[in-house]
Amino acid sequence: MPQTSPNNLDAMLIVVTSLPNGEIAQTLARDLMEAHLAACVQLQAGITSIYRWNGKICEEQEVLLSAKTIASNWQAISVFIKDKHPYEVPEILAFSPAQYYWLYGKWLQSEVNAKS
Repeated sequence: MPQTSPNNLDAMLIVVTSLPNGEIAQTLARDLMEAHLAACVQLQAGITSIYRWNGKICEEQEVLLSAKTIASNWQAISVFIKDKHPYEVPEILAFSPAQYYWLYGKWLQSEVNAKS
């Protein structure tokens, strides 16, 4: 059954960033998990990013990191990623799904709220 995401601090949030390689992405993913800032982190290798930087068009192979968390963690997770990210201006985006399976949402909230 889908769940409509409420517009509140418990709403599910998917935070996305791109990183230069798998080693750095795995380190950040594990750090996010250990800090209980995410319930799940997925890494997708083999993406190609084409972007403009300092007036030049650049093309790089990157790894996409997607962290599942809750809206109340936005400030903490965005600062955490920025502090550990190797890029001068990292991509840090967040999306709230309009619908999701309610048991997954309940599990996600319990994981990010479980401080050990």
